[in-house]
Amino acid sequence: MNKKLWIASAGLFILLGLVLLAGCSKKQASNEQEEGAATPKATATIDPSTVGSVQGTIKFEGTAPKPVKIDMSQDPACKGTNTSEDMVVDNGNLANVFVYVKDGLDNYSFEPPKDPVKIDQDGCRYHPHVLGVMAGQTVEVVNSDPTTHNIHPTPKDNREWNESQPPKAAPIDKSFARQEIMLPVKCNQHPWMKMYISVVKTPFFAVTDKDGKFEIKGLPPGTYTVAAVQEKLGEQDQKITIAPKGSQTVDFTFKPGGASAAAMGD
Repeated sequence: MNKKLWIASAGLFILLGLVLLAGCSKKQASNEQEEGAATPKATATIDPSTVGSVQGTIKFEGTAPKPVKIDMSQDPACKGTNTSEDMVVDNGNLANVFVYVKDGLDNYSFEPPKDPVKIDQDGCRYHPHVLGVMAGQTVEVVNSDPTTHNIHPTPKDNREWNESQPPKAAPIDKSFARQEIMLPVKCNQHPWMKMYISVVKTPFFAVTDKDGKFEIKGLPPGTYTVAAVQEKLGEQDQKITIAPKGSQTVDFTFKPGGASAAAMGD
């Protein structure tokens, strides 16, 4: 092959390669656009004049376990004994159950509140025992006890951290980036101290009070899955539909040994 023919052939191969590369790039861009189009953006807005609410009561069926006494004498500042909070039942009503809208809000996006939520360490216990917070919202941890605590969340989907907090120290401000339900928190100084933080993507959540009651307000009309989660008894789900300005009552009943079938949803 003479020199001119070799140069011409090489140029032809280079040109063909450039054409093929351009074609692949266009195909890749097209695929990326199709994938992007397949995932709808959260662009819906809430009309305040149409919002509704969901409320209900969480019950425990059967003989409620007696609270376990906790010996806190290892630290004189903790003052004697305490009782477990893993299942708080009063007249069949179940407290500290986290209730949230689990599904049905994908078309909406929500900014986390600017105001922080607070965790207080008082009497060598966490207050509250179950806390709800939006992803990205500040959690302010305060120590009201005359002893040093060690705050140690142990998440699966968020960043783990572990910080000591002496008496009267400045608050510790943290946040969690991703949704995670019933994220455990413990104190390495006082092993009986436990609580749970539920991190969610929307503001539609609540924690049942001592009467087992909850209420979630401001829901736009739509069909949703409402979940109730208890640290020892698991999760129950119910489907509901909220009409414009509508209100739904959703009750759950838990039984010993785990979550039972949901009861009496409207």
